[in-house]
Amino acid sequence: MSDRALIVVDIQNDYFPGGRWPLVGVEAAADNAAAVLAAARAAGDLVVFIRHEFPDAATAPFFAPGSDGAAIHPKVANRADEPVVVKQEVNAFKGTDLKAILDGKGIAKVTVLGSMSHMCVDAATRAASDFGYAVTLIHDACATHDLAFGGVEVPAASVHAAFMEALGSYATVISAAEYLAAPAEAA
Repeated sequence: MSDRALIVVDIQNDYFPGGRWPLVGVEAAADNAAAVLAAARAAGDLVVFIRHEFPDAATAPFFAPGSDGAAIHPKVANRADEPVVVKQEVNAFKGTDLKAILDGKGIAKVTVLGSMSHMCVDAATRAASDFGYAVTLIHDACATHDLAFGGVEVPAASVHAAFMEALGSYATVISAAEYLAAPAEAA
C-alpha cells in the first residue's frame, strides 16, 4: 500500500437535490469526486470516508442519525473494506479515530475532497496540514451553498473561491483533471 490516502468528506444524501440541505453544484462535484475515488482505488491508496451525524435525530437540521439523508451518496459509496469515520464535529479529526487510521497505515500524504467547502472540507484540510500531512485539495470535487453575513449575500461560487484561495496556504489546490493526469504527484 502507498503512503497516500484519499479523505472523502461528507458526500451525503442530504446535500443533494431532495435532501434537507442541498448544495450548489453538488452533482458535478460528486462526479469529480467519483473519478478521483476510482483513481485512488486503482493506485492502491487508502480511502477513508467521513460521515457527519448530528447527535439528536429530533433536532438535527440534516444528517439525522440513521436517516437516508445521513448515508453516503451512491456516487461515492464506500466499499466494505474502506473505513467510514462518523463525526459529530466540523473537524473530521476531532473526537474520531481518523488520525489513528492514517498513522496506522503509515500515511504521509492526504488528498481531500467533499462538502461543504467552507466548513468540513476547510476544517479537515487545515487539521491535516497542522498534523504534518502533505495535503492536496481537489477544488472541483467540493461543494457549498450561498451564505449571508451582516446583510451581505454571498453566492456559493464566491464562498467556494474564497475558501479554496485561503486553503492554498495549507494544501496544493488542484482540479480533478489535474489529479487524474498525474495522481502519483498529488499528496
